[in-house]
Amino acid sequence: MKNLFRNIIITLVTSVMLIGTTGCKEDLLDTTPSYSFSSANVWTSPVLARAAVTGVYNTLYTRFSQNYDSGTIGIPSDSYSQVMDIDANWKGNCIISPGNATPSNGNFTVHYKYYYTIVYRANDVINHIDNVPQMDADEIARLKAEAKFLRAWAYYNLNVLWRGVPVYTENVDPADATKVRSSEAEVWNQVITDLTEAIPNLPDKVNGGGKAAKGAAYAFRGIAYQWTGEYAKALADFETVGNLGYALYSPSNGAAGNDDFFQLFKPANEQCPEMIFAVECVETTGMGNPRGINYGNRVTGGSAWNNYLPNPAYIERFENADGSKFDWEQYLAGYKSITPQKRSVFFLRDGLLSGNGEFGAYDYKTKYNQMVEFGSDMTLYVDQGNEARIRKVYENRDPRLMQAIITPYSTYEGNEAGIGNHTWTLRWPYCLDAGEPYDIRTDTNSMFYYLWRKYVTENDECTTRWVYSENIIICRFAEILLRRAECLNELGRTSEAAQIVDMVRHRAGHIQLGDPACKTAHGTQAEMRDLIRNEMYVELGGEDVMYYNELRWGTWHDLKYRDNTCGQVGAMNTNGLMEIWGSLKYNHISVGEHLKIWPIPAKEREMNPDLTQNPDWKD
Repeated sequence: MKNLFRNIIITLVTSVMLIGTTGCKEDLLDTTPSYSFSSANVWTSPVLARAAVTGVYNTLYTRFSQNYDSGTIGIPSDSYSQVMDIDANWKGNCIISPGNATPSNGNFTVHYKYYYTIVYRANDVINHIDNVPQMDADEIARLKAEAKFLRAWAYYNLNVLWRGVPVYTENVDPADATKVRSSEAEVWNQVITDLTEAIPNLPDKVNGGGKAAKGAAYAFRGIAYQWTGEYAKALADFETVGNLGYALYSPSNGAAGNDDFFQLFKPANEQCPEMIFAVECVETTGMGNPRGINYGNRVTGGSAWNNYLPNPAYIERFENADGSKFDWEQYLAGYKSITPQKRSVFFLRDGLLSGNGEFGAYDYKTKYNQMVEFGSDMTLYVDQGNEARIRKVYENRDPRLMQAIITPYSTYEGNEAGIGNHTWTLRWPYCLDAGEPYDIRTDTNSMFYYLWRKYVTENDECTTRWVYSENIIICRFAEILLRRAECLNELGRTSEAAQIVDMVRHRAGHIQLGDPACKTAHGTQAEMRDLIRNEMYVELGGEDVMYYNELRWGTWHDLKYRDNTCGQVGAMNTNGLMEIWGSLKYNHISVGEHLKIWPIPAKEREMNPDLTQNPDWKD
């Protein structure tokens, strides 16, 4: 901890308190400042004090606006969940999957230090801003409340990952940073206290969610209560959020065939009333949204990457259009009884038998022979109609599936260097992207993966990597509605929970639970619990929500390491990065269930031996 706080102090003095830093679009300042100020000087000027608060917000860019060049701090946490996996070229950046996680792993240190940096910067504001001369008392109260909200958010993350950490509410010299760990319950109490004290001095709502507001504070206090099992208190907070002006983005009011869910993630709608808390991104290096590029493909933004790949088990969570559970056998008899290699035949493009090399060197007959060698069961191949058969698997589903995911033989409006805007199609095997037939090209053309559509830029929305202006959502109203439904159900009010879930499904144009034709099981509390959890996956996947939910529900370890629903027939306890049909490219390897709680970094225990280690972790 001494080493941690020494580094934070150096960072604070040399770079945080900059007049030219920025955190919000409406307050955009010069991003190339000429001066820096020590903490002591900051509190002599309202201008510098405001910049100090902005400096706390700016820390969010480190976590959410960084790409792989900045290490694992920029990796979306949903890549640790069942939702998606990291491309094999980058899997070493994943903290918990390769099977070599130890307290000495620097990635744990990076995360630990990151959240304590926010704590330290927020503490500086909270403990000094009252002394700023010639500053309006109401403004002081508001900025102090914003700092308390951000400190609570940092401790919330620390407590989810480490389940008890030292609590510092005042900054100390490095030599004095020797506190022992507070218990998990004590840290939750600190989170709840900070948010409770912040609420009275925050505005009800901030358009776009780029700054702390009452809605965000109630939302995260409710989440903290969920972690402590206090569902009645959590429900009250989530209901209060609904009374502060937030609403689902739904200009079509759930009309059939609407794409409101897809449009929600476009820059034009980032200021809509659904946004509760978000990182406000701009087209500036270090302040853009990297997901528009890293969730993309090679015909995204000129030439982007597909670093994050949706797991087939996640795709199978999307219900059929009538609300029934998806089952491959409904569409392709015998699918689950044959090996992934054999079932790859269902995903092949038309014309592999009749093709005559009309696309130059891309001879379809050669592709056919390659699939035979791969192991595809070509007795099941339909030369004209293979594509139409597999499209039905995805077209008769919850509308959010094809609005969030580029599924086989669906189109994507992209942009490729030298070509510009065009329509590409996800086909297999890949042939050509720079001309007919305009197949989507990826970093992984020798494999066939699902690709993200959610958050991914279209056409020329972004042609410079990592400067996409779409805000990064941390919390939105649909999430709070589903959390509200979860609380209602846990309190035994299952029928009321169904009504709340239907609000979210209605926006997507998915069948309502109250519709007599709906086949979604939801009559009992247990059925509703499963339904709500699944609804969270399909609504919020890829938004950094589900990893924490899996940890809270106690489902994470089995889902990440032991779920073989999509993999090799007869295999046990096998999960990992898979092609669409279930061929495993790498395993997620567990070193034990203690992975559910992260280890205190070894360096911090060296500096402060009084920091106890979490169970079963060995330095």
